[in-house]
Amino acid sequence: MQKLLTLLITLFVCATTYAQTGVSVSPPRLYFETDPGQSSTQKILVSNVSINNTLELAVSLGDWKYSNKGENLMFPADSLDTSCASWVSIPQQHNYFSLQPGEKKEIEVTLTTPNTLTGETPVHTAMLYVTQMNPIDDVDSQGANIRVSVRSGIKLFHKTLATQRRSIEIQNLLFNKKTKRVEFHFENTGNIWADGIIYPELLNTETGQKTTIKPIVFYSMPDDYRETDIILPADLEKGNYVATIIIDYGDENTIEMAELTFTYDE
Repeated sequence: MQKLLTLLITLFVCATTYAQTGVSVSPPRLYFETDPGQSSTQKILVSNVSINNTLELAVSLGDWKYSNKGENLMFPADSLDTSCASWVSIPQQHNYFSLQPGEKKEIEVTLTTPNTLTGETPVHTAMLYVTQMNPIDDVDSQGANIRVSVRSGIKLFHKTLATQRRSIEIQNLLFNKKTKRVEFHFENTGNIWADGIIYPELLNTETGQKTTIKPIVFYSMPDDYRETDIILPADLEKGNYVATIIIDYGDENTIEMAELTFTYDE
C-alpha cells in the first residue's frame, strides 16, 4: 500500500504547482506609504489556475525577514519588532472563500498605521498568506500518491512619508583559499529597503584578461547584513587577479564599489 503524503507548498511568487491544483496571487508585493493614523487600501488578485478542482482558500498573516544569506525566514504574526501584521485588515467575506476552476477574486488589503507610531523603526513588514484548505490528490515524480496543498505568500512593506535615505555599504571583501570563492559582505545602512544588482568582475593582471561573472540580484531591509559568496569560473586560469565588485541599488547618483587583489593557484 502506497503511503499518502500531504505536502504544503509555500510560494512567494505567482505560480502553479502540480498538474491538479494551483493558485496564482498577484502582485507578489504590496507597498504602503502612510503616516501615523492614516490608512491605505490595495488589492490583490487570487486566481484558481487548476482545470478541475474547486479551491477552498483562507487568508492569514505572518511575519518575515531576510537571513544573512538573503533567504526568506518565516515567523508567526507580530513576532518581530518590524511587524505591521496587526495593522492589516481584510474584509470578513475575504477571509475564507471558494474559487471554481479558472475563477478569480479580488481581495482588499487595508493597512492602518497606529497613531502611536514613532520614527524609531523606519519601515515595517508582514506576510499575507493565501492558503488552500482542501488538499488535492496527486502523484509525485516517483509515482507515489500525495495530497497537495498550496500556500502563496505576498510580502507587505510599509514606510512613512519621511525622507528616504537609501544606502548600501560594503563591509568586507576577501578571497577564501579553502573554498576558492570570493566572500563579499555588505550592509543596508539606510532607512528604507534597498534592492539591486551586484556586478562582479575579475581582471588577470598578468594577461589583461577580464572575466565577467553573472550578476547577482539582491533584496535587503534596513540594518540587514548580507553575506554573499561569489563562485569563480571552473576554468579560471592560475594567476594574480583584481576582483571588482559594483553594487547598483537604484540610486541614480551613487553606486558602491570595492576591489580585492588575490592570487589564484588552483
